[in-house]
Amino acid sequence: MFPHELTDSRAYDIARALIDGFNRHYWLFRETSAAAKGRFEKADWHGQQRAQAQRIEFYDQRVDEAVDRLRSEFAVETLSMDTWQQVKLHYIGLLTDHRQPELAETFFNSATAKVLHRSYFRNDFIFVRPAISTEYIEPDEPGAAPTYRAYYPGQDGLHATWARVVSNFQLEVPFEDLDRDVEHVVQAMVAELGGFRPRPNFQIQVLSSLFYRNKGAYLVGKIINGFNETPLALPILHGPDGRLVIDAALFGEDDLLMIFSYARAYFMVDMEVPSAYVHFLRSLMPRKPRAELYSTLGLQKHGKNLFYRDFLAHLRHSSDKFRIAPGIKGMVMLVFDLPSFPYVFKVIKDFYPAQKDTTREQIKAKYLLVKQHDRVGRMADTLEYSNVAFPRQRFEEELVAELRHYCPSLLEEDGDMLVIRHVYIERRMIPLNIYLQEADPEQMAHAVVEYGNAIKDLVSANIFPGDMLWKNFGVTRHGKVVFYDYDEIEYITDCNFRRVPEPRNEEEEMSGEVWYSVGPHDVFPETFAPFLLGNPQVREVFMAHHAELLDAAFWQGHKERIAAGHVHDVFPYEPSKRFSLRPAQ
Repeated sequence: MFPHELTDSRAYDIARALIDGFNRHYWLFRETSAAAKGRFEKADWHGQQRAQAQRIEFYDQRVDEAVDRLRSEFAVETLSMDTWQQVKLHYIGLLTDHRQPELAETFFNSATAKVLHRSYFRNDFIFVRPAISTEYIEPDEPGAAPTYRAYYPGQDGLHATWARVVSNFQLEVPFEDLDRDVEHVVQAMVAELGGFRPRPNFQIQVLSSLFYRNKGAYLVGKIINGFNETPLALPILHGPDGRLVIDAALFGEDDLLMIFSYARAYFMVDMEVPSAYVHFLRSLMPRKPRAELYSTLGLQKHGKNLFYRDFLAHLRHSSDKFRIAPGIKGMVMLVFDLPSFPYVFKVIKDFYPAQKDTTREQIKAKYLLVKQHDRVGRMADTLEYSNVAFPRQRFEEELVAELRHYCPSLLEEDGDMLVIRHVYIERRMIPLNIYLQEADPEQMAHAVVEYGNAIKDLVSANIFPGDMLWKNFGVTRHGKVVFYDYDEIEYITDCNFRRVPEPRNEEEEMSGEVWYSVGPHDVFPETFAPFLLGNPQVREVFMAHHAELLDAAFWQGHKERIAAGHVHDVFPYEPSKRFSLRPAQ
């Protein structure tokens, strides 16, 4: 129960300090996101990568600053339950006309979690459910653009309207040939809509900020024609001579789901009202959880908060039990799942086999590397949680025994709850080794080609997977192959790719042991074959499409280009969609 009176004069000042901390965070977050436009115009790809990694750290830095202030100015560990309830009520009052109330509520939870005991998390001290509605919030800054712009092509026609849509973003770099690109867009749109006839409500709605990631800027919106709505995205890139080109026209939910995939890095988007952007994006991708949309916009802490609420709701409405995840058990991770829930839970073990020369801190550093890196559609995003309480009766006994054996330092048995002190959560995929065992020849061939494409995309992003076995990759519901085992991941530029030396004599040639020197970062790509290509059908497909992955020169060449400063293009759509690759009309 909340108190009827606000009697503690400190409560408002604490609430004010917390909202000040959040406002500073979002101001810095938005400033960095807005600056993506300038970095894109200058083709400052390394600057874009640095900003991407640094922005991820902003949230924890601001939370720590807020907690330090609470401790130094208000001695918050000594406050009574009554005072904390008053702090929350004051905080709700401060959010009444706020533009980002849902994010501010998550910030409140993050800060108070650092000063309150875990048992408090089940009561009224934190925002278990949102207190402030985000419906119909719009920007209120003087001269600010609305969340989206609506264009009505009736009088001007499609070509002129699309030219205005693109020009209104006021990119400082000229287009190579905007008329040509717009004509491509119009043709693609008419083909997509099939026998296109404008209805009375015909309009094009476009979000007011471009979406920046990697080397692209994405215009995102939808076409409304009568009762039909068609999602769309236009990728804008730098052409060979530095001028801009519209590279493709993407239509429909499936195309946009690939762009907004959980296996890709977070976008840079200038948003005053993120909930309005999420609401718009949900109209384009209704199957995409709101948690993932917030994360893809760079607001991954709120995405985590929403995901956890969804998880708790799922637990209330299901009855199956957590189990050891199917497949080959990992050496450094204990992996479990809930059959009815499309995610897996990964816990770092306390000890590893001798061949795994690593530590818990090194493994956590690898996962942080992936979080901060451009995942190019080939590395699954991970949600990292501390002190997660699970209902004990929902665990199979075999799983509890495994946790007690392999992860005792991370396990706390608290009455009817099991508390895991540190856990990663990832989208569940079919392990590639299992997929290949069950696939028909056509599916097998597609998966092997996709596996090689995944490796090449990772190489382009300066990532060496380390352990390239099939079991460390998964197949998504879209048929994409994605890497998800990060404990041996390295930067390509930190590796030394070598050919296996020729044996100097018969004794070396016949030796079953490695007879040549191997440094700590040496990689011998030709040695991948025995582990990957035992199946003749798999080998045939792999060698037809990806034989170069067994050649040290392929890897070393990419390493040298990356070291020289080259940033590769990696597209979240099929090459056939690209205007530049289409046959001339």
